[in-house]
Amino acid sequence: MRQPTGSGRREFVLATAIAGTGAWWVVGRGAAARPASDTVPAGPPGDIAVAEFSPTGAAAGVVTLAKVVKSDAQWRRQFSPLAYAVLRKFDDERPFTGAHWSRHDAGIYRCAACDTAVFSSAHKFDSGTGWPSFTQPIARGNVRLDQQGPAVRVLCVRCDSFLGDLFDDGPVPDGWRYCINSVALRFVSAKTTRTATAVFAGGCFWGVDAVFKHVRGVQSVTSGYAGGTAATATYDIVSEGTTDHAESVRVTFDPAVVAYAQLLKVFFLVAHDPTQRNRQGPDVGTQYRSAIFYLDAEQKAAAEYVMASLTDANVFERAIVTALTPLPAFYPAEAYHQNYLAQHLTQPYIVYNDLPKLEALKREFPEWRRVPASG
Repeated sequence: MRQPTGSGRREFVLATAIAGTGAWWVVGRGAAARPASDTVPAGPPGDIAVAEFSPTGAAAGVVTLAKVVKSDAQWRRQFSPLAYAVLRKFDDERPFTGAHWSRHDAGIYRCAACDTAVFSSAHKFDSGTGWPSFTQPIARGNVRLDQQGPAVRVLCVRCDSFLGDLFDDGPVPDGWRYCINSVALRFVSAKTTRTATAVFAGGCFWGVDAVFKHVRGVQSVTSGYAGGTAATATYDIVSEGTTDHAESVRVTFDPAVVAYAQLLKVFFLVAHDPTQRNRQGPDVGTQYRSAIFYLDAEQKAAAEYVMASLTDANVFERAIVTALTPLPAFYPAEAYHQNYLAQHLTQPYIVYNDLPKLEALKREFPEWRRVPASG
């Protein structure tokens, strides 16, 4: 895994041979180094107006959203060590190592911490520095500048996360270079499909179903069974614990609004306990195992990355036991299991085991939460 360098890009020197003279050119202005103990302060809570955009970069109006304020411990749980060091500790990733410095696809870039649209491919240029560079933000009100001595930090306006720095050595006519860390960005391609599918198993599907129904960008959630055969895909048979099935949920979502990696974080940090083997809370058996049924190699790689990041960050006291399995088939459960929580809000099992998960979603990921029409 990439580790933060501990030295700012403002000290990065690009060796360029000019006509064989071996001349050295400094990229960017010199600036004071950031102490490693720096931490992004939590701003005051409240509503904030941000401009919204489609994946193609078309303006989609201004929306009023709650400012994202979390404790340092919450941010640490939700990020990889590198992302935490950059977004919350003002560190920088190494040049030429990020996912976006050489990306030329059309699309927009969102804050990796709160998903606010911050930059567009329309304003991206190759600065030769090894970091994504932009001449301007996608909307000036979606970022804010923080002068720290000679350094000008670029922060997300909604969550105050550190994105990068502003320099005055950009291209004409304005001459600005927003030098941004790849790890601080989530890229949304202009060609992004409007529908994708994920399948997760995290114990009784009633609570997991409800959690994902409350995630912004999720279009539908179906409770069902995965891992076994059609012949055994009934609640009575699966409940015996002798099939290969796990109680699962099929999540249909809009990747332009919520990324698969974001759903993975909700799955691991809210929907269930990934350190419990073949059980969740009071429910015991292989049908209650923790599993991710991936649909392609990209989903598998994303799951492996998130699991490794959580392990590296020591988020859990015990090891993650979630199984990664290709999806053989998904079988919807009986009708009475669908949207079960919303219809049984006072049932003791729901009150003690599942409603706390909705509170955890509200606490851990307020920026991704929505209230579905069904409650």
